[in-house]
Amino acid sequence: MKKTVSIILLCVALFACKNKKGIPDVSNIKVDIKLERFDRDFFAIDTNNVWPSVTALNKKYPSITGIFLQNILGLDSASAPTGIKNFIRLSGKLYDTVNTVFKNTDDVEKDFKKAFQFVKYYFPDYKVPEIVTIAGPVDAMAQADSGPTPDFLGPDFLGISLQFYLGKKFSVYNDPFFIENVAPSYRSRRFSKEYITADAMQLVINDIFPDKSGSKSLIEQMVEKGKRWYLLDKFLPVTADSVKTGYTQEQLDWCTENEGLIWSYIVKNEDLNSLTPSIIQTYIGEAPFTQGFSQEYSPGNIGQWIGWQIIKKFVSKNPGLNPEDIMKMDAAKIVAEAKYKPK
Repeated sequence: MKKTVSIILLCVALFACKNKKGIPDVSNIKVDIKLERFDRDFFAIDTNNVWPSVTALNKKYPSITGIFLQNILGLDSASAPTGIKNFIRLSGKLYDTVNTVFKNTDDVEKDFKKAFQFVKYYFPDYKVPEIVTIAGPVDAMAQADSGPTPDFLGPDFLGISLQFYLGKKFSVYNDPFFIENVAPSYRSRRFSKEYITADAMQLVINDIFPDKSGSKSLIEQMVEKGKRWYLLDKFLPVTADSVKTGYTQEQLDWCTENEGLIWSYIVKNEDLNSLTPSIIQTYIGEAPFTQGFSQEYSPGNIGQWIGWQIIKKFVSKNPGLNPEDIMKMDAAKIVAEAKYKPK
């Protein structure tokens, strides 16, 4: 019996070591995470005495209050009292759900602390922002260029839009109007709590390395996007790839099994140096699948996945380079040196 237990413990230890291979120890890196519940304080506003409540709210959240009222609720000084009352009155059920799903945010804080420890490991001078949660209209981000996530990053804060993390079964996400006008099902299936940190880290990556690839060729944009998943992997080394990429596990498996065929198809059917927006959008734009591939198993944005594989190939040949070197390196140089030819 003792021998069996010892073997089991040895196997567990070896498995753990294998999983942790290449992941730096960041446990001693000090990171103070401050998560503030703006959503709770906002919904606690006295609707019979709005302005004093807003003044107090602005005093506690000077960076976020104006953004929330003006950019998210679309209110100005004249319309604010009535608009705030109406929003609180009409959003009661939404906020009840927010308060149920996020009754406690200790797990979210823990995830952010670990992520920012890795950020500070690779980029010691990066200033960790205050994390502020909001609960706005479920269609607010439909009118904004929110990029890859429904969240937003300011000079000293990271805003988390809790209305977009209520779980894929949340009734509003399945409403036909929401699907048609706000977020289709292939996007809303990612509106769950486990995606919060990965979404936020994409904003952090863009803060450290602004994406300037918009005018570049198809292959260069694929690689530049791939760099972002490479760095996301560094910040979230134990997070599932399905969460980091937004692909389903079935889509990831399909990509892995068909990597050579995917690359071969793109090379044969497209000019890798193309600057045509529609062609680039086909391979690095959000979609339920990628044209030319399986509608059942292929993900949209397959070009970013290929770019990620090219980066991995390049890194394997240049183990001495650090993440900052990789992120700053010219995409064309990476492609040339990677000699990416999957089978």
